Amino acid sequence: MIGEQSRRSTLHDVARLADVSIKTVSRVINGEPNVAPTTAQNVRDAIEMLHYLPDAAAANLARTGRETRSIALLIPTVDNQFFARIFHGVEQVAHEHGFVVFAASTDLDLATEESLIRIFASRQVDGFIIAPAPGDHRGVMAFLGTRMPCVFIDQTPAGVVADVVTVDNAAAAREAVTHLLHFGHRRIGFMGDDANLSTAYQRRASYEETLRAAGVVPDSDLEEMGICDTEGAEAAVRRLLGLTDPATAIFASRNMAAIGAVRVLQQMGLSHRVALVGMGEIDVSDLLEPPLTVMAQDPLGFGRLAAQRLFERIDGHDETPRTLIAPAHLVTRGSGEILLSR
Repeated sequence: MIGEQSRRSTLHDVARLADVSIKTVSRVINGEPNVAPTTAQNVRDAIEMLHYLPDAAAANLARTGRETRSIALLIPTVDNQFFARIFHGVEQVAHEHGFVVFAASTDLDLATEESLIRIFASRQVDGFIIAPAPGDHRGVMAFLGTRMPCVFIDQTPAGVVADVVTVDNAAAAREAVTHLLHFGHRRIGFMGDDANLSTAYQRRASYEETLRAAGVVPDSDLEEMGICDTEGAEAAVRRLLGLTDPATAIFASRNMAAIGAVRVLQQMGLSHRVALVGMGEIDVSDLLEPPLTVMAQDPLGFGRLAAQRLFERIDGHDETPRTLIAPAHLVTRGSGEILLSR
């Protein structure tokens, strides 16, 4: 169970299991010579079996006799406004508890995420908040589950039951698509993230279900997935608008997709002809022409909620993991209220 905190393995535990001295274990860890290959392998096997982590903070802990009062935040990138605001929310709560936050980018790569977890864990951070990369997270949780608390944010990790803070993706997509349908649109394009991310496939599934409920058959030609930057979004919009039967409206289900869509619509002189609803605010939403209609989220609140949950775990709360839903609401400004014109 997330939050379960058994005693961390020590150098003594490794030495006992490998039936060697502590000095020998230290030599193996530090890569020193004069250790028999068989003995060294026994030590490495014991380290792996016990999930032992060399403690980069051991000297400090010995001096202070307390926790490191630090947590780690792993997010896809620090240059995205959404995740920057999450970082700020986490920092606010951490500072209220007298903790510092270490943040790093994973680029949504599971191997990078796992490597960073090991690095921060070796420095004895007191907990993790992670926006998970695509992929099975059972290995991550097997590593973290008995060591320290972990809360996932934005995405639901694959393969595990865990504390998660996210938005009601299905409801948000349904409201956005219903809004565009209300203005007469039937050729509604969808722009999404990596299809293996929970937010992306939940939003796409809801987009398709909402169309069907309105008597519109979803068209795969109108769906663009795997958009990871504004350049990819721009190419996707150009394709959607270049179809024989082009999109007359677009639901950009992540903020980077909305930025790319705005650029292309402006360049093509279609900003007042093609309706657009984004997911999440961008800095200049209200300054665009027309201003951008969005399903607004509260990333600062996301971060605060995730941090509050993490500190509950750090304080010893051991109840069943929960999914905490942060709100999203429609903000109408003009771009999503363009009537279908043929």
